[in-house]
Amino acid sequence: MTDQHAQLDAALERVIEAARGHLAAVKAAQGRVDDDNVWQAYVALNNASFAYDELLLDAFGEVTPWDVDSIDPDEADERFGVGLGGADGVEPGDPHPRVLSVRQRRDYRVPSVAALIRVAEAARRAATPEDDESAPVEGVGEAVLELLQSGDGSLGALDIPELEPLDGVVMVSEVGTPVDLESFDDDDAAGPFQPAADDRLVGRLDEHPFLDHDHDHDEVGHTH
Repeated sequence: MTDQHAQLDAALERVIEAARGHLAAVKAAQGRVDDDNVWQAYVALNNASFAYDELLLDAFGEVTPWDVDSIDPDEADERFGVGLGGADGVEPGDPHPRVLSVRQRRDYRVPSVAALIRVAEAARRAATPEDDESAPVEGVGEAVLELLQSGDGSLGALDIPELEPLDGVVMVSEVGTPVDLESFDDDDAAGPFQPAADDRLVGRLDEHPFLDHDHDHDEVGHTH
C-alpha cells in the first residue's frame, strides 16, 4: 500500500505540474488559435489526469471528476496537426497564390451638383472639431471623397439619393504579391489597378443598378 501511496502522490504532482505548464502556455499564447505549445501542454495535462485517475481507481476504487481518455500525442498530431504549421512544424504547401486582389469600379451620375456638395459639406462639418471651421467642398470629386472618408470607406457610403449608381464591375484575381502603394505616385490613377503579367483572373461580376418602381423615379435602389 505504501508503494501505491507513493505512486499516487507522484501522479498527483505530475497533474499539478502539467496544469501549471498548460496555464503558462495559454498565457503565453495570448489567445492565438492552434498554438503548438498550448496543444502539447493540453495533451500532457490530459494524460497526467488520466494516469492519476487510473491509479486512484486501482488503489481505492475511487475516481476523479475528470472524464478523460488517454491521448497518443503522435496519433493526435497526425490526425489534428499541431498548430498552424502541422505536426512537423512545417506549413503545408499551397498550389495557389496566397494573395487575392479584388478590383471594383462603379460609376455614378450626379443629378444635382449643388445637392451633392451640400451633403458632403454637412459630412465635413460633422467631422470637424467645434473650434475649427470646415473648408468648403469644391467639386463633385472632392464631395465623393469626403463622403467616403466620413463613412466607412466602402462604396456603401455612396448609396445616397444625391448619387445615381450606374453600371459597375468587380474582378477577383489571384496575384503573386500584394500591391506596393509606395511605388506609385499619388496622381497615378492606373498603376495600382493594372494587373501584373502573372496575375490570374478568377472571375468578373457585372453590377447593374435597378430602380425601385414603388418610389419616385429619382430614388434609386442598391445595386446587385
